[in-house]
Amino acid sequence: MRRHLFFAIVAAVFLISSGLLYLAHYAIFRDTHHIYIYLVGDLAFLPLEVFLVGLVIDRLLHQREKQALLRKLNIVVGAFFSEVGNHLLAELVSYSERSAEIKERFRVTTRWGPGEFKRARVLAHAAGLQSRVDAASLDPLKALLGAKRPFMLALMENPNLLEHEGFTDMLLAVFHLDEELEARRSLGGLPESDLKHIAGDIERAFSRLITEWLSYVEHLKAEYPFLFSLVVRTHPLQDQPAAVVA
Repeated sequence: MRRHLFFAIVAAVFLISSGLLYLAHYAIFRDTHHIYIYLVGDLAFLPLEVFLVGLVIDRLLHQREKQALLRKLNIVVGAFFSEVGNHLLAELVSYSERSAEIKERFRVTTRWGPGEFKRARVLAHAAGLQSRVDAASLDPLKALLGAKRPFMLALMENPNLLEHEGFTDMLLAVFHLDEELEARRSLGGLPESDLKHIAGDIERAFSRLITEWLSYVEHLKAEYPFLFSLVVRTHPLQDQPAAVVA
């Protein structure tokens, strides 16, 4: 209520000020014709001014602010992949019946350009892992997600992540996989239908994870070549990752 009253008072002050200035103009020059010409001209320009200032310029400024925020958020994304994402990628790929093919498709090298990254992201949406899971193989995944849960929960406390929809969706998919595994007291003796359900959760998490990883690595190549060089040498989608420069 107070906010509406404040705006009403401000509007009244501006309208009264405008009226007083017009009266002062008439009192000095006694020329209503001149007042009407400029009044109509200003009113005619008002819609264009609102369009230029309120829509075009505001949208451009908002877009620049969003891009600057996303660049800063890539620091958070990098922390995620260093702490959790790279280990999780390696673990999820191990469940695939096509692990060698998956690694070949997404094995980023220094020769990759925008075209290769774009094709890889398309494949990430279309290509399934064709996961094979059993009770014993799920234990390491459950342990990994359980150990990294506090770190991921801390990431979700960052309100700016809401601006990065893809990364937020990926985190939710990973959290859902973690919750599915944590909800089962024991992974032994699970029926085939339940294992198939968990395999679907693994595929969803991998699809979103690899998509965000590709976007992050492409960003590094464009903005931080020295970080990109390390990622190329150490990422898990290769047979023998090593930090040592050969």
